[in-house]
Amino acid sequence: MAKAIGVDIGGTGIKAGIVDLEHGTLESDRIRVPTPKGAAPSDVLVAVKEVLTTLGVEDSTLPLGVAFPAIVKYGKTLSAANISKEWIGFEAEQFFEDGLGRQIHFVNDADAAGVAESRHGAARDARGLTILATLGTGIGSAFLYDGVLVPNTELGHLNFRGESIEKWAAYSAMERDELSWEDWSARLQDFFSHVEFLFSPDLFVVGGGVSKHPEKFIPLLDLKTPIVAAIHRNSSGIIGAASLAGD
Repeated sequence: MAKAIGVDIGGTGIKAGIVDLEHGTLESDRIRVPTPKGAAPSDVLVAVKEVLTTLGVEDSTLPLGVAFPAIVKYGKTLSAANISKEWIGFEAEQFFEDGLGRQIHFVNDADAAGVAESRHGAARDARGLTILATLGTGIGSAFLYDGVLVPNTELGHLNFRGESIEKWAAYSAMERDELSWEDWSARLQDFFSHVEFLFSPDLFVVGGGVSKHPEKFIPLLDLKTPIVAAIHRNSSGIIGAASLAGD
């Protein structure tokens, strides 16, 4: 059975697991540690080593994929919305390879989640344009056209009232502003209606932490496009990063 390791670095937590590549499922427990305060490169590296050690794969030769909450081009991170500004223009892939002493596949976290759902989840065999939105600390996005990833879309940074729309509509905004599901869904409606108008997708998939509770908000959204929850929920980033490493 082909296996690989996936690590998903988020704004609040760093998660890892061993993935069965044929079925796109976790073969191990999902290990999680909090993302270090400030999320500076050196501290994040220590936390990644911790999850790999806890998983028992620090010396494994299995392929390793790392998903990260930033624009990623040719191994360099070009943005930093919910992490240290040190990551902007940073040779992150090389940094992790040097720090872990091994090769990795490095990818944007929402793109990894999109790959997981396209290959093994809610968007499997979907035709045309699927847009996955991860709703968590911020809003990440992935575009897949007939299953092919178009990387580094950043729909969470669409301008809304002078700032990134993720500040208004991410899952974290519900907690911060003490919103009911109904009030938060009204904000999500602003986001999804605008994206729907811009891109005319064939399918929306919702991932991130909130995908555990699809019944609380998806029925409250009024869209022309079908919208479903990610099947792999908050493990999509791990599975997608491992899948890409396995390629």
